[in-house]
Amino acid sequence: MSASSAPLAPWECEGSEKREAVRGIFAQIAPHYDRMNSIMSMSLHGMWRQAGLRAVGLRPMDQVLDLCCGTGDFLVSALRRLGQGGRATGVDFCAPMLSLASKKAPQARLALADACRLPFRAESFDVVTVGWGLRNLADLDAGLQEAARVLRPGGRIVSVDMAVPRNRLIRGVSRWLGVAVLPRIGAWFGSKTAYEYLPRSTQAFATREELAAAFENAGFRGVLWKDLMMGNICVHWGIKE
Repeated sequence: MSASSAPLAPWECEGSEKREAVRGIFAQIAPHYDRMNSIMSMSLHGMWRQAGLRAVGLRPMDQVLDLCCGTGDFLVSALRRLGQGGRATGVDFCAPMLSLASKKAPQARLALADACRLPFRAESFDVVTVGWGLRNLADLDAGLQEAARVLRPGGRIVSVDMAVPRNRLIRGVSRWLGVAVLPRIGAWFGSKTAYEYLPRSTQAFATREELAAAFENAGFRGVLWKDLMMGNICVHWGIKE
């Protein structure tokens, strides 16, 4: 097979090819996902989600939709803040991840669906959350437009995701950890390629400014962002017009 005909790496795919590649990656790592999350984040990922929920001012009666819900961590964080009248719904297109979410967040309603084609009526939710998910979408603009569609006027959206640090030294260290260390840890769990995808997809993803512009183009106003963990994590949020 020639180099030109070699299959693309997951981080090089686009459109439907990216969708299937990402689905396969998360199906592969689902059994070890939570453990690896704790290792990679030094168990700080819960604090980052809480920062996202504070940014959108989650209220007890809110109807919350968590896109790319994975194993359900953001759902659990939201449910702790919701009252009896509130409700949390999770969407993911990877069945093994959604199966784990059903055990972790049994109070949540779950749907096996693509975030770019949501199975919900317009103006059904007050808040949309997405944790470490937007860079995995086959079509970022379509995903944000769908989020805007299902939000009520004045509804809020928040994304928590990886980012490229602005500081050169921190950026260099983060890149080294992502390229040289993380795949080795992933290999111990039989998922080297999957954990090569994480840092490479972060490098290829929209900048802070580009993501904020994408939010605005989808119909969100008052878009802001905040760096966490020395710029390795960024929280974006906005309000539907």
